[in-house]
Amino acid sequence: MYNSNKISKKGQNSFSIKSIALAFLFTMFYSFNSSAQCAMCRAVLETEEGGVKAEAVNDGIVYLMAFPYILVGVIFYIIYKSRKKAKA
Repeated sequence: MYNSNKISKKGQNSFSIKSIALAFLFTMFYSFNSSAQCAMCRAVLETEEGGVKAEAVNDGIVYLMAFPYILVGVIFYIIYKSRKKAKA
């Protein structure tokens, strides 16, 4: 007879990976319009004629944006390696 209490580990892992992938895709493609900018940054960028400060602010934004993604990627890699090692 079929026992519904017994679920294979492979089925559980594939479901959780699919759920995580679906949630990740949803958050990547879900967006909304926002016009958030601090008043000081906006004032400096609007008065600048050469555009040097604007480029520096944009570079800073890219740096601040990239670091959390790298950190999350490293954490997921560590979790992946530890789970792979636990299976072996």
